Amino acid sequence: MQWNTRITDLLQIKYPIIQGGLGYLAYADLAAAVSNAGGLGQITAMCLPNTEVLRQEIQRARSLTDKPFGVNFAIGMHGNSCKDWVQVAIDEQVFAITITGGNPAPMLEMLQPTNIKTMVLVSSRRQAQKAERLGASAIIVVGNEGGGHLGRDDVGTMVLVPQVVDAVSIPVVAAGGIGDGRGWMAAHALGAEGIQMGTRFIATQECIHASKSYKKALIESSESDTTVIKRSIHSPGRVLCSEYVGKILEIERQSPTYEALKDYISGEANKRWIYEDNKEEGFGWAGQVTGMIHDIPTVSELIERMINDAVRIRRKWGAL
Repeated sequence: MQWNTRITDLLQIKYPIIQGGLGYLAYADLAAAVSNAGGLGQITAMCLPNTEVLRQEIQRARSLTDKPFGVNFAIGMHGNSCKDWVQVAIDEQVFAITITGGNPAPMLEMLQPTNIKTMVLVSSRRQAQKAERLGASAIIVVGNEGGGHLGRDDVGTMVLVPQVVDAVSIPVVAAGGIGDGRGWMAAHALGAEGIQMGTRFIATQECIHASKSYKKALIESSESDTTVIKRSIHSPGRVLCSEYVGKILEIERQSPTYEALKDYISGEANKRWIYEDNKEEGFGWAGQVTGMIHDIPTVSELIERMINDAVRIRRKWGAL
């Protein structure tokens, strides 16, 4: 079967499947594995120690795959400090860049003279329309089911995706709650031309930086074993439930300020679990799709499984 959409044409990939940015976890190994399997892998930039390490990861990914891959920039509070990092991606002539969090305008302006494809992660129609006006090549829209940082409106993928599809003319990629071929085909039915998966790609063999306990938790957790933190400081994000996360939620109830929360929600706290197996003193991002994760396949096995699911669904649709 053919899987061509405007996203596969734009990114020159076989399947319209994109790996999410995955803070502290999306390195060259995982990115290359996804790209080699026919999707678009990504390296996450702003969690790396410095720009030279980003350059090294890009070059290492290029040594592991001859397929297109991207670099994700979670700009958040980094602001103008992103410019040096973006320049590395430009100098290395990466194929695609995704932008999450914050105002994408300065980065899109910087990338406009290049041939790099740009995708902006949004959580509302308004954000999608702004990204299109600013010149983004495509939109990634994430519903409230997703892991990591989310929109503030609590709108699910099923409702949000078709609204964004109707609001813009550029290709739309669906994210949030997608972990198999059924979710992939559902996204197409909603009008999306591709999908992005984050949590599901953590529970793969090539996500080598994720700790054993983190992956084990993803397998053992149900769809109700996640919760949203940081609502009180207007930066909501979905994580796996734990006693440590309970402390975060209690601080939000008692003293809802960034100063009170910062040590508990820091990147260092995140790494204590996802790197060091220290669940008692750290947390891990995860979407509700964790309830659909039951094993740790290779990336190629996961994508092949998704394709088989999707083929069966398309044939069923044809029979209808």
